[in-house]
Amino acid sequence: MRIKKQLLTIAGFTCLGLGGVGAALPVMPTTPFILLAALCFSCSNENLYDRLRKNRVFGPFIENYRTKQGISILHKAASIAFVWVGLSISMIMVHATWAYVLLPCVGAGVTIHLLMIKTRGK
Repeated sequence: MRIKKQLLTIAGFTCLGLGGVGAALPVMPTTPFILLAALCFSCSNENLYDRLRKNRVFGPFIENYRTKQGISILHKAASIAFVWVGLSISMIMVHATWAYVLLPCVGAGVTIHLLMIKTRGK
């Protein structure tokens, strides 16, 4: 059981790191990695899970996903705008055919996902 907890803690930190990278790179998602890190920590290390839940940036998103409260329309709009601006900048900088095909597909998938999340007031 101890090895399982250690592996889950390592996986949690890995996901947290990937989520941090995703915050800087528009092609890579942030939220799924942060949620996966929260899941790993909840099964392995309650202290790390609590710290992540209490984090001022990620905590509200984890709690809203956990309780299925949804996200505000303002966060949805800002997220969608950020995704498309970031992807557009990436396409211009990369200037490759694969980027013109792949990145809009990524953007469409993320946009659909965000639109399907319950919208809450505030």
